[in-house]
Amino acid sequence: MKARLACFAFAVVALLGTPAQSQSTEVKADPVTLKYLGAAGWEISDGTTFILIDPYLSRINGPAPPGGHPMVGDTRRAYGWGDIASPDAGVIDAHIQRADFVLITHTHYDHVLDTPYIAIKTRAVVIGTESTENVMRAYSVPEEQLITVRGGEDYEFGAFSLKVIPSIHSSLDHKRYFSSATAPAGMKAPLTLEQIHPEGGTLAYLIRFNGHQILVFGGMNYIEREIEGLEPDVAVIGAGSSRKEIYDYTGRLMRALHSPALVLPTHWDNFLAPCSASQQTNLDALQSFVKEVVAASPKTKVIVPKYFEAIRVPAK
Repeated sequence: MKARLACFAFAVVALLGTPAQSQSTEVKADPVTLKYLGAAGWEISDGTTFILIDPYLSRINGPAPPGGHPMVGDTRRAYGWGDIASPDAGVIDAHIQRADFVLITHTHYDHVLDTPYIAIKTRAVVIGTESTENVMRAYSVPEEQLITVRGGEDYEFGAFSLKVIPSIHSSLDHKRYFSSATAPAGMKAPLTLEQIHPEGGTLAYLIRFNGHQILVFGGMNYIEREIEGLEPDVAVIGAGSSRKEIYDYTGRLMRALHSPALVLPTHWDNFLAPCSASQQTNLDALQSFVKEVVAASPKTKVIVPKYFEAIRVPAK
């Protein structure tokens, strides 16, 4: 276990924008925190309600995304599309003790592989597309824990409210990625990676929580008209290299969102890498995204957290 967790030790590499608040500033009794789980995964919590986004901690040596390449020198078992992969229960149990809701942006294995295990373990409600929910049903996640959405819904959950936003997947393989596949109903576990991988459409989420508005993307793309008029104070934004396939990706996004106070990059790391591997190459590449945000929105603060580091959202 110590070897598994050793990789989660890189430091905050960017903290830019406005100065930190004075220590005399009043702090909310129940501050909202965001914790990075790796890949596109996050935990959002006020200590009472726990919301997970695309939680994927197993980091198997799986198939590379379109246009991507497998890890060179990785000696772990290599999984193909026809193989069955199991979640790494030890890593998940070490970092996820409870969850009330799990929000899934799309049904690729680096977003949903661990979700059935987490949902059954925590009894969390899983919110996602029909494709996502069919994968959950295959693993016998109870129907009362499933909420199917398609984008456009705006739901009240008491502790928070949730606006489901239509979105589009990252532009992989030099704009050649396209998928209209949906995981079908009636599948029975265990499923192969191919069976749990149909995209099924992509979503983003606006979470209104303890006076904050937190906008979360699960990849490197968006539909501009769907986010115009939103004014989140926190934006979790896909920052991987495929964003460079999108015209003025960061600038248009910052302008459409009216310069959120805090930006947290997501899905920038190499999710194929084992826990012992360095992410330094990806951290170095991430600095160009930080510069893009600062150039488009000088007052926005950008934080790149350690894995499993709790980032407190500043009081409004």
